[in-house]
Amino acid sequence: MKLFDTTLTRLQESLDVRLVEHNVLAGNVANSDTPGYRPKELDFTQAMAAAQHAAGTDALAGTDARHMGPDGAISDGAQGSRATVAATQLVRDGAGTSPALDGNQVDLDRTMAGLAENSLQYGASARAAGKKLAILRYVVSDGGS
Repeated sequence: MKLFDTTLTRLQESLDVRLVEHNVLAGNVANSDTPGYRPKELDFTQAMAAAQHAAGTDALAGTDARHMGPDGAISDGAQGSRATVAATQLVRDGAGTSPALDGNQVDLDRTMAGLAENSLQYGASARAAGKKLAILRYVVSDGGS
């Protein structure tokens, strides 16, 4: 059995991408009364693929907007883990629904359902990470308590 596999890394990336998706959906809810607002969306599968690709690179992670990149250029201000940055870059304008009289295209029911689903998926990933850490804790303690 391999002690340190990619499971925890993938779970961390999943949690990071789910956080970005939550922020996108929460932003849509917050703007549900904004005239002319078009909802944003994030494709989770595409964002996870981008997060895995970003994790495979040896790029420097910017933790402060004032950091310079490896080429000496000023950072674009993106902060967070590589998965978070990769997912944030994939946020796009959503299809929305037929606009209301004020031009707003947010379908509040669909957005709230998306928030609920995302919350369940986030919780499942968090529990899986907790179980994996519990297994590692058990192994490190030689099976004792």
